[in-house]
Amino acid sequence: MTPKQAWVLALASVASFMMALDSQVVTTALSTVREDLSASIEQLEWIVNAYNLSFAVLLLTGAALGDRFGRRRMFVTGLTVFTLASVGCAMSGDIGTLIVARAVQGAGAAMVLPLSLTLISAIFPPERRGKAMGLYLGLTGLATFSGPFIGGVIAEGLAWQWIFWLNLPVGVAAVLLALRRVDESTGHGHRLDHGGVVLVSLGSLGIVWGLVRGNLAGWDSAEVLGSLALGVALVIAFVSWERRSETPMLPMRFFRLRAFSTANAANFCVFASLYGTLFFLPQYFQTAQGLGPFEAGLRMMPWTATLMICAPVAGKLADRYSARMFVAVGLLLQTIGMSWIVLVAEPGAGYAVLLPGLIVSGAGITSAMPAAQRSAVGAVRPAEIGQASGAFMTLRIFGGVFGVAVGVAVFAGAGSHLSPEEFGSGFTAAMAAVVAFAFVGMLVALRMPAALSTTDRGGSR
Repeated sequence: MTPKQAWVLALASVASFMMALDSQVVTTALSTVREDLSASIEQLEWIVNAYNLSFAVLLLTGAALGDRFGRRRMFVTGLTVFTLASVGCAMSGDIGTLIVARAVQGAGAAMVLPLSLTLISAIFPPERRGKAMGLYLGLTGLATFSGPFIGGVIAEGLAWQWIFWLNLPVGVAAVLLALRRVDESTGHGHRLDHGGVVLVSLGSLGIVWGLVRGNLAGWDSAEVLGSLALGVALVIAFVSWERRSETPMLPMRFFRLRAFSTANAANFCVFASLYGTLFFLPQYFQTAQGLGPFEAGLRMMPWTATLMICAPVAGKLADRYSARMFVAVGLLLQTIGMSWIVLVAEPGAGYAVLLPGLIVSGAGITSAMPAAQRSAVGAVRPAEIGQASGAFMTLRIFGGVFGVAVGVAVFAGAGSHLSPEEFGSGFTAAMAAVVAFAFVGMLVALRMPAALSTTDRGGSR
């Protein structure tokens, strides 16, 4: 690895570290936030999904802005927005302000995360890209590993607001180093596809808004049905626009590449299953088993530690062997691990009984992620990596939003927060939905090509 490659990988990983740490400490602190701000389960969902809403809506736009105006410039801009929004979260005195600040955080992350993946994919050759992505996810795993513990310590020992203050020193250091150590680069195309930006942003907003509002407003309400219908119509209009555009922000021919389309579909299921687990598991330890945030964070660590261990290994081996194998087997392990949790998770269940399912699940889902990323971005030409990364991240967040929305709907139908027993009933039902997502993803992954052909590397026009 050259020094330039090392700096890009390190700074992209630091940026991802911030996002992962923020996600993990928030999920562990949800119960504390609920008590402090008198938040409902729907408002807790908004703390998670306000971030995901703006993130999903602006991801393709963030990638396109990086390709057009400079990847380093937009990467630094996104880091700055995310850091300032974190300060806003820390200073929030009510649930509404916190939700708005989380939405602004998502807008910053929409510029940072796809460009971090783009910067890595652009500077590493294809034969080393899987290993680099594995290291990227492995370093991110340090945040995922420590996040529940840090969130528990802070929420119990200080105050939940301090989980957001953590982003300030890391963000400032990352901005200054990126300006000095990362070279500027641009992508394919010379002008921004304004029509595509408007259509995909509004279409994404309609779909994600409908998913997020479905549980509170009712899945058969005019608001939800109208939002989903309008979102789908605008996405169809976006597809039609992109097919005719001279400089499309997302060439539709990408989806004729089997490696690209199947990897994205499988990863949608990966993140639906992952986010559903992240939303409910810390609450299970606290609400059903009566533990504090610190103890809940400790019990999450064997599950999250697998990201730091398995992702680099899986990414390196995916360069040598079939990415399909790692995605399919990883999702099979997630299916098995979460099925075990469904069977044994009761309010009085001992931790030793839960532990095997947590380890198997974590190992599976973290093996699937780098292989799916490698397959998706490896299917296109180097100049098109930014566009492919934006699409990959957008569908990944759609999967996360969908997983939380469906999980909350299933939970509300089977249980509540009124007692440990009622929460346990809702939790096992929500985990059954997590299992279903993983199983469907495994079936999709079996359709991935065993190896990238010439056509799969962007040859199809």
